Amino acid sequence: MAFDEKGILKLLADPATQRKAFEHIVAQYGEQLYWKIRHIVLVHEDADDVLQNSFVKAWVNLPDFRGQSKIATWLYRIAINESLDFLRKKKHLQGTSMDEAAGVASMLLADEYFDGDNAQAILQEAIATLPDVQRTVFNLRYFDNMKYSEMSQLLNTSEGALKASYHHAVQKVTAFVNAHK
Repeated sequence: MAFDEKGILKLLADPATQRKAFEHIVAQYGEQLYWKIRHIVLVHEDADDVLQNSFVKAWVNLPDFRGQSKIATWLYRIAINESLDFLRKKKHLQGTSMDEAAGVASMLLADEYFDGDNAQAILQEAIATLPDVQRTVFNLRYFDNMKYSEMSQLLNTSEGALKASYHHAVQKVTAFVNAHK
């Protein structure tokens, strides 16, 4: 059964139908969120964990959701924040650095869930060298073709800052890919 945004919001507001509505949200947005997260954290198992944490956070914070933004925007904001938090924790716990990006292509090519070729693996390796915010902006713009106005709402920053981040990210990715041809 498919529901529109208003229908889902109505079901979410009623405690008797809230769980069923949330199950529908998970089914409707799960795959899209997974790929947004996967582009940020890269590893399938990590993306699954972050996706699960994102839905848990959404469920716990459901009473605070007022419907002022679309459900998808609210979920994307949670998922992106969870992804960035995951990366920060991972870097803190493992002392990871930019040098670690050098192994991303090999890791991805060995990952049974990665279905890309060597060029795609090198692109992902280049993206992995970007600072977290630039990586997020690059992924949203390059892979999702998201408008700056949408990103601005999602990431709570100005369109100008996003355009600058994307521009710098493109320059870095291009230089990396050209150096690894």
